[in-house]
Amino acid sequence: MNITLPSDIEQRLQAHVGSLSQKALEAVAVEAYRSKLISAAEVQRMLQLPSKLTTDAFLKEHKAYLHYAEADIEQDLEAVDRALAKS
Repeated sequence: MNITLPSDIEQRLQAHVGSLSQKALEAVAVEAYRSKLISAAEVQRMLQLPSKLTTDAFLKEHKAYLHYAEADIEQDLEAVDRALAKS
């Protein structure tokens, strides 16, 4: 990825946010995740994050919450009910 900025703007942004290429990569990962183009595991690979917990924290920090629909909740509740019934 190659993005060209006027040098004065680039210097100002780098002074404020650090590595622009890393920030751009993070922004792309977050937006792709929000758009359901990539999974959390792919975000982890893309950003070379060390663990699923780190990835979840990164996504939460960027307000890109886990994809969790009502059907997922129902499925999880049924699994809990089955587990409790066995014990």
